[in-house]
Amino acid sequence: MAAAIGTVPTAPPAVARSAKRPSPGGRGNGWSALPYLGPGMLGFAIFIVVPLVVSLIISFFDWPLFGAPEFVGLENYRFMIAGDPAFWISLRNTLIFAVLYTAVNLVVALGLSYWLMNLGGRWAAFFRVLFFIPVVTPMIGNALIFRLMLNDDGIVNQMLAAIGISGPQWLNTPGWAMVSLVVMSLWQGMGYNIIVLGAGIAGINPSVLEASRIDGAGPVDRFFRIVFPMLSPTIFFCTVMTVIGAFKVFAQPYALTEGGPGNATNTLVLHLYRNGFSFDRLGYASAIAWALFALVMLITAVQFSQQKRWVSYDS
Repeated sequence: MAAAIGTVPTAPPAVARSAKRPSPGGRGNGWSALPYLGPGMLGFAIFIVVPLVVSLIISFFDWPLFGAPEFVGLENYRFMIAGDPAFWISLRNTLIFAVLYTAVNLVVALGLSYWLMNLGGRWAAFFRVLFFIPVVTPMIGNALIFRLMLNDDGIVNQMLAAIGISGPQWLNTPGWAMVSLVVMSLWQGMGYNIIVLGAGIAGINPSVLEASRIDGAGPVDRFFRIVFPMLSPTIFFCTVMTVIGAFKVFAQPYALTEGGPGNATNTLVLHLYRNGFSFDRLGYASAIAWALFALVMLITAVQFSQQKRWVSYDS
């Protein structure tokens, strides 16, 4: 017993551990991730990267649908800038459509989202579904329905005639044709922003809104001083996505107005489509596509550069 007490205990034997030696730099084995990333990267390369490179190459050629291509250098771009007035008309129409569509879309979607937040309950969920239904319906079908409604003897003019109003030629007058295009596009795409903005409003801390009510802030003050600043990142996201979608508008003018009357609703993508598949000028169509790409990238870069002025990421 004494010997046991006076004996200095020895250190326990080291426990063998099978620890895997970390790779240099703390990085994992990249080859093990290749089977998971490979299919997605392969699809991205085949359907995104390769078509982009090929379209850039085609833009330097006079490339018909059938026949041998001929290298023309920058001639397609020179003709687009200096020799094609229809390009500038389509650019003007696209800018007008983008401004009207984006502004009205965001304002109405934001107002409806705020109203649904105050409405609450099952009716709010019902209206969200109702507003989102046009987003998932075929755009061509919606355009054809609007075309039937907005004809000279369509249901809209018949309803106006019933109350003594002579309806305009919605699709045959330049100004009204653009208005019809914007209204149809709003009905088709506004539900997406309503859902996104509604999710952003739902993420606002209710205690902040309750504290503002206790302090006596009305609905207008709560919106501009609390809801809008806290919702600004979501509004910025919706703005960027809506502008990009507006510049890519094609199915609406193609099915609703066919770019008319004249060139009043001829957009850049519709002008691109006609040159490529109606006028047999794939090279020039590719040049228009790259001009559109550069324009959208420029506008998006300007939006990101100005976001610090009004977007707040503080919670």
